Amino acid sequence: MNDALSSGAPEQTGVSRSVVLIFAVIAAFLLYTSFSPVTAGLNAVLVSVLVMIVLSLMRVNVVIALITAAVLAGAISGLSVHDTIGSFNEGLQGGAQIALSYALLGAFAVAISKSGIPHMLADKVAALIGDKTDQRQVGLIRYGLTAILALASVSSQNIVPIHIAFIPLLVPPLLYVMAKLRMDRRLVACALTFGLVTPYMLLPVGFGSIYLNDILLGNIQQSGLDVSAVSPLQAMAIPALGMVAGLLIAIFFSYRGTRDYDLNRIERTESTGTPYSPKTLIVAVVALGAAFMVQLFTDSMVFGGLVGFLIFSLSGVLKWQEGDDAFVEGMKMMAMVGFIMIAASGFAQVLRDTGDIGSLVSASASLVEGSRGLAAFAMLVVGLLITMGIGSSFSTVPIIAAIFVPLAVQLGFSPIAVVALVGTAGALGDAGSPASDSTLGPTAGLNVDGQHNHIWDTVVPTFLHYNLPLLVFGWFAAVTL
Repeated sequence: MNDALSSGAPEQTGVSRSVVLIFAVIAAFLLYTSFSPVTAGLNAVLVSVLVMIVLSLMRVNVVIALITAAVLAGAISGLSVHDTIGSFNEGLQGGAQIALSYALLGAFAVAISKSGIPHMLADKVAALIGDKTDQRQVGLIRYGLTAILALASVSSQNIVPIHIAFIPLLVPPLLYVMAKLRMDRRLVACALTFGLVTPYMLLPVGFGSIYLNDILLGNIQQSGLDVSAVSPLQAMAIPALGMVAGLLIAIFFSYRGTRDYDLNRIERTESTGTPYSPKTLIVAVVALGAAFMVQLFTDSMVFGGLVGFLIFSLSGVLKWQEGDDAFVEGMKMMAMVGFIMIAASGFAQVLRDTGDIGSLVSASASLVEGSRGLAAFAMLVVGLLITMGIGSSFSTVPIIAAIFVPLAVQLGFSPIAVVALVGTAGALGDAGSPASDSTLGPTAGLNVDGQHNHIWDTVVPTFLHYNLPLLVFGWFAAVTL
């Protein structure tokens, strides 16, 4: 299959990417040596996040874009090269556990493919579709599969709080089915990201309890505003409608059409021709259940993936002599996502150490003082930028609440409006950030055969369908509640 088609964007040559990268690196070091007076008035966070986004959109590897943006952030903020590298290296430690988790989950996913589940699913869907030429019936099957994946994603935040761990296990075996249905994977990415973000910003259970009660209400309370009588569900209901609106637009307008993928590449990756038996299917179900339970009790994707992999090995479904090959294959499958997560942690640490996050928040607050509507919009945009850089809404709220809450109170926002404003500002950017696990998770499952580009097939669609509606609905909630 043509790579340009699979990436969802015009193909760029290696020369053009290299030229962009070389100019970006040269510009970063020139800032260190020659243009320090010019950079004095620039905000390191704002510039580096924009550079990271532009480089990613131009198809420069995301890891290289993150490293280049980190160097640029250090240069603008006045950090020495040594301090910038030290800060970046310190941040790398935060992504190591996640990267190891994905390596083990990748090996587990390969073991699942050896059980014959992909072949079974393909057989079932083929029997379901049969010789139907009625595109309406085929379309209904597509919608049904999209709904199942969205519900599984929602459940991963509260009912079975395993977050993104289910994606490398559930999605790869379904790729052959999706290709037979000619489903657009960008729609699946939007459905998965919807389920990863919306529950925690609306429902105070599972991860939502941590975000809404502990982080959001807790930090607003610490900033001097009593919100003990505010219901986070009521405050975040309108912003959550923005997420729903984005999902509906993706399903019924943006990606309602078909898209073709190379079945041969999927078969080579997912072993769809592997024979299956009742034993292999039972072992697969047991291994999946055990992996989920272990993660729930240990709060560790590493041990969950390890237990699942061992069950396949001990049962004989995965031969002992095939264990090393499966593990290496799984690591290769998830390597890029793991490295992006590690680099993103380093980039986020550099942004924190620049000290410019607080100045960005303060500057935006001073510029809009006196206008409630303009202030609400500025706060949301700043939240979007910070979260896209750091990659975590959970880490953004404590940063912005300390300054935004006093300003919002001064401008006359009600307590429930403040909760909606800060909660939405924190969630903005989680969907649509190249470094967020809400986008990296879907890519990890959808790109195991190399036919789904992280930036153009996950990040851009989720940014357009979720961040833009969140801006509108979040602003409306802030000025009306």
